[in-house]
Amino acid sequence: MPALAWLLLLADCAELPEPVYSCPLPAERHMLVAELFFGRNIKGRQPLTDAEWAEFAARTISPNFPEGFTAFDGEGQWRNPRTGQITGGGTKILLVAAKPGPDLSRRLSAVIDAYKAQFHQQSVGIITRDSCAAF
Repeated sequence: MPALAWLLLLADCAELPEPVYSCPLPAERHMLVAELFFGRNIKGRQPLTDAEWAEFAARTISPNFPEGFTAFDGEGQWRNPRTGQITGGGTKILLVAAKPGPDLSRRLSAVIDAYKAQFHQQSVGIITRDSCAAF
């Protein structure tokens, strides 16, 4: 009987709500911030154009993040883990602040996977962090 009581106690602990995320300003809410890094160099052709990026954003990013996002240009470098070769070039940086939820991972993955497939990229960099935001 003590083992059953212990299991019931553990089951109750597993269903406790997440702790409330404390933000410093009253209007702010807990958000997940994701920064994604999309290389513009495409093997065998010219770099990704602004028109191609705009179409990708409209068809893929906007449907997954209709609440909004910010995209800007950057320069970066990356070491290919297979060859050790360092390459650099233009990068599109996507900044998304979204409410944490069960579908957020799927939406981020959809954008990453679509870019890799459409533009023949080995990877898309991503950094995520908890934050507070108000819009």
